[in-house]
Amino acid sequence: MAGKSGLMKSIPPRLRPQSTDITAAMTWGIAATAGAIWLIQPFDWLKKQFSKDPES
Repeated sequence: MAGKSGLMKSIPPRLRPQSTDITAAMTWGIAATAGAIWLIQPFDWLKKQFSKDPES
């Protein structure tokens, strides 16, 4: 991980990602994923994939 610390040192302190930036990105990622699942609604497909009954 020595390369990562060198990369972070080369970025000016005011441009480095802060913990609130990471939290916000994770929150928006979860919201986007939930929105995509709501839009697509693949529940029947998931039920078919994980059911134990082999269909012929």
